[in-house]
Amino acid sequence: MPLTPWKSMWETKFPSLREEMDRVFEEFFGEAGFPTLREADWLPSVDVVETKGDIVVIMDIPAIDPAEVNITILEDKLTVEGERKRDKKFSEEEYCRSERVHGSFLRSVQLPGDVIGEKASATYTGGVLTITMPKSLRPEAREIKVSVQGARPVKTSVRARQRRKKI
Repeated sequence: MPLTPWKSMWETKFPSLREEMDRVFEEFFGEAGFPTLREADWLPSVDVVETKGDIVVIMDIPAIDPAEVNITILEDKLTVEGERKRDKKFSEEEYCRSERVHGSFLRSVQLPGDVIGEKASATYTGGVLTITMPKSLRPEAREIKVSVQGARPVKTSVRARQRRKKI
């Protein structure tokens, strides 16, 4: 029996519609918008959490060797790249059904703020990759009054004082 890879309804019934929708979203949102399947063979699911001091990205990437995952942080963009390889125990002819996605992935995530990339840490447990990045501590803008030494007080004219009294 020949192996037929499983494909979603979007890939089988509406391939041109999906490509057109991807193009429209890319034009409107830019590359930081919605990911497309053209970027890689599959896209792992991602959660982005912002706590008081950290930004945490949680990604489902089961059946992957964590040593072969590349994580890059550039300013406020996180990129995770890797590959899920097909199990070598079975040959293509032995499969009756194949729904699990295999192949390379590349996932870029726009972070909600600046992070200190050098202090980022990552853990991989039970097929879940968790990347913790401390937020960049930028000082908040605040107003500061500065007095100039040696400056003379501004004298107002008699007419200006009379106008203020009338009001």
